[in-house]
Amino acid sequence: MKFFNFFQYAYLAVAVFFVVEAIREWNNATNQAYMFLFLAAIAVFMFFFKRHFRNKYKKKG
Repeated sequence: MKFFNFFQYAYLAVAVFFVVEAIREWNNATNQAYMFLFLAAIAVFMFFFKRHFRNKYKKKG
């Protein structure tokens, strides 16, 4: 179960990485920065999605 918990928080690490890259690329390529922000939003969504279903699974079993 700890293995899946690691991946849950890995999504947050990936989101932080994408936000940092978006800030770094903002002046050079704005479209690419928007893409990084979109990917960061997806990573944050996946964190909450995985957490919700992991907690639901814990309560059930």
